[in-house]
Amino acid sequence: MNIPRGMSRRHFMKHMAGASALAGSSFAMGNAIKANAGDLKKRRKSAILLWMGGGPSTMDIWDLKPGAATGGEFKPMSTAGDLQICEHMPMTSKVMDRMSVVRSMSTREADHGRGRYYMHTGYVPNPNMEHPTYGSVIAHELASQRPELEIPPFVSVGSDAGGPGFLGMAWAPFSVGSNGQVRNLGLGLETERLLKRQDMLRLFGSNFAGTKFDADLTKVGQVDRGISSKEHMEVIDKTWNLMTSEQMKAFKVNQESPEVLERYGDNAFGRGCMMARRLVEAGVPFIEVGNGGWDNHGNIFPTLRDNKLPIIDRGMSALVEDLTQRGLWEDTVVIWMGEFSRTPRINGNAGRDHWARSWSVAVGGGDIKGGVAVGATNEDGTRVITEPYSSEDLMASVCKGLGISLNTTFTSRNNRPMKIANSGKIIKDLFA
Repeated sequence: MNIPRGMSRRHFMKHMAGASALAGSSFAMGNAIKANAGDLKKRRKSAILLWMGGGPSTMDIWDLKPGAATGGEFKPMSTAGDLQICEHMPMTSKVMDRMSVVRSMSTREADHGRGRYYMHTGYVPNPNMEHPTYGSVIAHELASQRPELEIPPFVSVGSDAGGPGFLGMAWAPFSVGSNGQVRNLGLGLETERLLKRQDMLRLFGSNFAGTKFDADLTKVGQVDRGISSKEHMEVIDKTWNLMTSEQMKAFKVNQESPEVLERYGDNAFGRGCMMARRLVEAGVPFIEVGNGGWDNHGNIFPTLRDNKLPIIDRGMSALVEDLTQRGLWEDTVVIWMGEFSRTPRINGNAGRDHWARSWSVAVGGGDIKGGVAVGATNEDGTRVITEPYSSEDLMASVCKGLGISLNTTFTSRNNRPMKIANSGKIIKDLFA
């Protein structure tokens, strides 16, 4: 940060505060733009991934098999859409005219780490290549729609979202907790001390990254140490901008009323969904909200009935309702998924084990059609009986729902062309 000569750091800080206030005005205007729906729809698309870490039993949530030996304890219930879901999802049932379920997912990765990587990237792990997570890809493609955005374009709320791979650190997830607190950010009271540290950090960082300064922050030369160090300095600069931005208010879920908090659920996932909605309003292109604890090898039915399903039912339904009521649904794609599902067979511990051969994801918003079930599994859920779909196909469909061209091609750092969504095919039944 170069402070103009003749200006004290304290005086400079006042100027920074004024710039921050202007940024806050832009943020407020962003909310006001909702009145101009035509421009907003063309300009600001977003996606929210609700990540169910551990592998949720989709056969007990989205694709029930009543009467089958594998069917379990739950019954299906009708919804606002043309499909049935689990009886323990009553609030979600009322918004299923907005969401659709792909019941013919069929993948090969039934290990947690490999499955998480594959469902986040469309690629199996490769020691010679780190592929960008879908959040990084979508943020990269949509960020140009909102040049006024100071919040990072990819925010991860309590989730292991993966990394940016060859896209670079500028597209890495910005990780926060569901309480909205971002560790090590905020000016606090010691602004003079912070400014001095920022000066010193820039001095050391710039000397390493490329531009060489002397102790008075005067440029004295140039060195080249590669792209990684330059990206590191870019991240530092963006972090500084974030620290002084009024847009940080989007993270402050405690500003919501007790009634709104109750509607989303006073728990980590509910607050994460609430924050996702606030971040969409602020213009963030991609938000991932994590909800772990789905690795239910034992005691699965009480765990789902009394804990997991009530939490996601409340949080997810409130998110869909709010996005719809605020005029954001047609601009926002919501994806609900985990790394795989769980076995149709119920094991000796009254649980289900890892299963990737036949399972479901839920998706809606943007240009994606709501209220339908796409694809099918057989009577006991052990295999897909219609066209199977992959992580790549789901990602291709999300891109289409957001208006992102499937002809988009990236170049990896070893100069390999990498097509977006790994050349997945569009799930046509998700579109009118």
